Amino acid sequence: MGLLDILQQAIGGNGSPEAHLDKVTQQASTDEVGAGLAAAMRSDQTPPFGDMVGKLFGQSSPQQQAGVLNQILATLGPAAASALAGGVLGRMLQPGQTQVTPDQASQLSPAQVTEIAAHAEQQHAGVIDEVSRFYAQHSGLIKTLGGAAIAIALAKMKENATRG
Repeated sequence: MGLLDILQQAIGGNGSPEAHLDKVTQQASTDEVGAGLAAAMRSDQTPPFGDMVGKLFGQSSPQQQAGVLNQILATLGPAAASALAGGVLGRMLQPGQTQVTPDQASQLSPAQVTEIAAHAEQQHAGVIDEVSRFYAQHSGLIKTLGGAAIAIALAKMKENATRG
């Protein structure tokens, strides 16, 4: 069974979207999953991007937390990213340091990361794509976003698959 068949089953109401996510992520590339996730994060049917990133951050391991913060830093550049959300990242980084460590990341609350992500989106809309690609590598975390977000992501993936 190919990816398109799995997506058709997932969207066709045959079980919950969460139940199909593992099969989809086994068949789809990280780019395909990331594009679907980015569509969900941009949708007006899901919470704002910052809220979704904050929720994912709260469910993440310290390594994953550092990974998503470093993705934001890489997208915006350390100077711009350090000023986000009242400079919380800037205060955390040592002079010359361009990456957040897992220990540093675990000191931030999901609410602080919600703010950082919301400000990052205002600075550079492409941050949604970069953060989505990062989380596409962690399908277990995607499940925490809930059925609506997953359904939107799967529908976008199906749309993209039928175009290609």
